[in-house]
Parts: sequence; C-alpha cells; structure tokens
Amino acid sequence: MPTIKAAVCHEFGAPLVIEEVQLAAPKSGEVEVTLDAVAICHSDISFADGAWGGFLPAVYGHEAAGTVSAIGEGVTGFGEGDSVVVTLIRSCGICPSCAGGAPTLCETPYDDKNGPLSTVDGKPLSQAMACGAFAEKVVVDHRQIVKIPSDMAKDVAALVSCGVITGVGAAVNAAQLRPGQDVVVIGAGGVGLNAIQGARIAGARRIIAVDMSEEKLEIAKEFGATDGVLASLQSPWKASYKALGGKGAEVVLVTVGAIPAYEQAARYMGRGGRMIMIGMPHSGETATYEPVIMAAIGQGMIGSKMGDVVIQRDIPWMIDLYQQGRLKLDELISGRWSLEQINEAIADTKTGAARRNVILFDRA
Repeated sequence: MPTIKAAVCHEFGAPLVIEEVQLAAPKSGEVEVTLDAVAICHSDISFADGAWGGFLPAVYGHEAAGTVSAIGEGVTGFGEGDSVVVTLIRSCGICPSCAGGAPTLCETPYDDKNGPLSTVDGKPLSQAMACGAFAEKVVVDHRQIVKIPSDMAKDVAALVSCGVITGVGAAVNAAQLRPGQDVVVIGAGGVGLNAIQGARIAGARRIIAVDMSEEKLEIAKEFGATDGVLASLQSPWKASYKALGGKGAEVVLVTVGAIPAYEQAARYMGRGGRMIMIGMPHSGETATYEPVIMAAIGQGMIGSKMGDVVIQRDIPWMIDLYQQGRLKLDELISGRWSLEQINEAIADTKTGAARRNVILFDRA
C-alpha cells in the first residue's frame, strides 16, 4: 500500500509527529485528493488536546484544498486534475437530515478507525473528522469535495472548507439574518471575522464585534464591523446597547468556545433576539441561564454546525463573492508554514493572535 507523510497525534496534548502512514486507494464513491494546503482550525487543536476524546493515533486536519488524483468506482462529476476544496462534511445523502436539506446533521455514522488510513505496520489510524488532512493526500467521500476555479490559490481556497462557511453560514443560514437587523459577534478570530462578513453581506444595520484584544477589534472593522467592544469591560453589553441606540441586538453570534462568552451572550440580545451557538466548548462544560427571562421576552438559542451549509450550493456562491471582491479571504491568512513546522503553527494559533495559519505542501 502506498505511503504518504502525515502529522500524527499519538498522545493528547503532545506534539504531533511527522511520519509515514499508509493510505488506501479510493473505494466506490470515494476520491483521492493530493493536497496543496490545509489550514489549522481550533477544532483540530481541541481534538489533539483531548477536549472531545476520540481514538488514537489519529490524523487531524479538515480545512484543505488540492487536486483530484484518483477516483473510485461510481463517482461522477469529478475528474483527475480537478481543483477542489475538501471539507469534513461527510453526508450520506439519504438519511432524514440529508433528505431534508441538512447534510451537516447527517445521521449515518462514520467509522474513522476503519477508514483509508493505517500505520506503516498495518495498525488502525483514525481519519479524524472523516478527513485526516494534516497529510500529503486524503481519500474522502465524493460528497465532501467541491470544485473550485483552477486558477484560485489553494491556500486561500482551503479557508472556505471550514472557517468561512461556518462563520458566513451562521449569519446567513442559521440566524436567517434580515437586512436592517443588528448583530453582535462575540470573538473576532478566524470564524468571528467570517461571521462579521456574513452579517455584512446579509445587510445588517450595525455589527458589534466583541473581543479581548483591541487589535482584533480594529481588524474586525476591516471585515465589516461598525463598532468594537472590549470584552474585558465590567459590563461590555452596556457599550453594545449604547452603540445600538439603547437596545439589544436581534442576533448574537458566539464564535468562541468559552463558557464566559456563552454566559454573557444573552445580555447582548434584545426582545425576540436569538443567540447562534457556533463556538465549541470542551465536553462537560456548562453554561447557566435564567429561562423565565428568555421566555418572557421571546429570546432563543440556536446551535449552528458548520454554518448549516449545503456545500455544493454555498461554497460556489462564496467563491463568487470572493472573485467579485465582496468576501475577504486573502486577508484571513496570517501565516504560511510547512508540514514539518506544524507544531510551531499550532503554538502560534493557540496564542489567539492568528487569523488562520496555513500548512503548504511541497509538490515539487
């Protein structure tokens, strides 16, 4: 079986190890993609730190772009040489959720321990998040990929696979934001900046960015935020109310997986407001709310997984917006690294200063 180079997690919280692993040929319905770029998402870091459990050893990575290099039986619509983005959204297409137009909630389980990856001595190796893209190549279901223009830079395109669709999709799909409504986005990191862009594209009147960093609040304004509020203020929601003319927001998008952010989010909402829950806290962590208040003024909480996107519909739309200059992607990349530098890139991402760090594969 052919081998590829990958960054493998052998122990939660320990550095990833660059080593050779085996990758099986694509089966029926699958495609092999030779990767050019994979971005580092905080979900990868949380998994590698053991926040959500899982089988080890594992290969993480799920925000990627590359070129189709082999096609399994029964796959149509793709050919070798096609430029594509690779997502973690593995959908069966026939379960009630998929049939109802919600492929991000597919009910068909994926056995990541018996996927295309294995160690060089044939032992199980988890293809985490149905993707395993911290590697030179991936084999994934054909529903996980979307064609992109051949001349689109792969490092930029990779971002569309997760962070962009999650943020923009949360504002447009999950929140169903209407023109003229006011929005608060808690967290101005990679997903937060895209939530801000989504709110701008959807026609929000005011977009309030909330973050611990003044520098990130200034960056948020470049992506469409009209106002910035420091989360470290004693009562930051009061500053938001002032910016909105004395009222709460119709939509509050929580893009960070921090319990304090979730517990404060309801304070930013106005009557009939809705909180969109995007950031993923660690398993077992809980937040506390007073239901009587939310019930009395018609507030609600909505979970949003991957922006509730249908990738075959939404990714081409977002790429078109990018080509028109209406969606910022190039500006999201804060660093480019080699696979051998992945632990340094992860450490840099953990500082909170990075928008998106991208691993580039040497295809020479």
